[in-house]
Amino acid sequence: MIFATNNAHKLQEVSAMLGGKIELKSLRDVGCTDDIPETADTLEGNALMKARYIHERYGTDCFADDTGLEVAALNGAPGVYSARYAGPGHDSEANMQKLLTELEGKSDRRAQFRTVIALIKEGKEYLFEGIVTGSILEEREEGEGFGYDPIFRPDGYEHSFARLGDKVKNQISHRARAVEKLVEFLKQ
Repeated sequence: MIFATNNAHKLQEVSAMLGGKIELKSLRDVGCTDDIPETADTLEGNALMKARYIHERYGTDCFADDTGLEVAALNGAPGVYSARYAGPGHDSEANMQKLLTELEGKSDRRAQFRTVIALIKEGKEYLFEGIVTGSILEEREEGEGFGYDPIFRPDGYEHSFARLGDKVKNQISHRARAVEKLVEFLKQ
């Protein structure tokens, strides 16, 4: 099945979660080098946009996801703009720094990661959502992961996703929860 992404971290994360039950092909694997539009103003809209784009061009079942970090003190920002929060370059360091700067002096650091997966199977569209709640740390923690992982601490844990490592993250993350729903659906 095609996973409409060129993000190697996401592909590796989701492949590990699937445990070999489904062979995933990335956009690169199928020769797609297109810059797929992500211009919707919701995570659901972006995930559907990407899945529809691949389905129309390749005529095969596929899925796509979109993820956003939603921070309470910032009225849900960066949300759908998480990857390009500090500008169009998808610069994780700049995004984290901007977020930390905007939260300086704020006591409410509650946040949630939300992933929406859009699946197109046999011409029908399905959506699956995964959410993990937590908070934004005041300083980054070194470790594994990507994006906002060094500054997001999930509820019930003492460290960020980055410090917890991929093994723990892949069991409890927003993406893991959405993928779990996708896998359960595909098994049926």
